[in-house]
Order: sequence, then structure tokens, then C-alpha cells
Amino acid sequence: MSTTTNLALAYNPVFLGIRFLLELFVLYCFGLWGWRRAPGPLRYVAVVAIPVVVAIVWGDFATPGDEARSGETTLDTPGPLRLLLEVAVFGGGAAALWHAGMQKAARWFLIILVLYHVAAYERIWWLLQH
Repeated sequence: MSTTTNLALAYNPVFLGIRFLLELFVLYCFGLWGWRRAPGPLRYVAVVAIPVVVAIVWGDFATPGDEARSGETTLDTPGPLRLLLEVAVFGGGAAALWHAGMQKAARWFLIILVLYHVAAYERIWWLLQH
């Protein structure tokens, strides 16, 4: 870890814990959406399958050396592409809440995501450079 990274808020253990909770909440949002939108018995499959697929994609496509993600990856992904994936997953979670009929929660979640990512600007900048 470089000196500038040590000082970066995005890599602070508490901040990484908040990020982890946001990631878990995103998976919950996709599961909730699957439960509310899938018809009949298919909802039992959707509530599990959708978050699992999102988690697999989320975990496999990573930028090597990303300190917010252990630095390891299954599929080397350029930083800008990883950032696009993060926007899609986090934004998709907010959209899932919205389409599950929880518009107020979706708005609040989106506000929290924007605030988090503004505070984590160092990581966004790092991803754009790698």
C-alpha cells in the first residue's frame, strides 16, 4: 500500500465495512425485486438466483490490485469497466427497490450511494487510472 492510499478514506477499514454492508444490501434489493416481481412459485427461485448471479459477476470481475477488494481477481477487468460494473450493480439495486414498489427507500439508497462514492473519490480515481 502506498502512503497516499493509507490516507485515503476509501481504504479505511470502517469505510470498507460500510461498503460491504452496501454490497449486502444491494443483493437484498435484487432478491426483494425477484420475490415481488416473479410470478407464483418462480419467486422462490428468483429470490435466490438473482442475488447469487449478481454476486458471482460482482466477485469475478475485478481489477487486479484493488485494495478495496483484496487485490485478487478471477477475471482481470480494466478499472473503468469495473467502475461501470459497480455503477450498474449499485444503481441496479436502487432500481430494483424502485420497481419492487419501494420508491422512498430507493431514493434514500441512491442518496447514500452517491454520498459514499463522493467520499470514496480516491478509489474511483484509482479505477479510472487502472
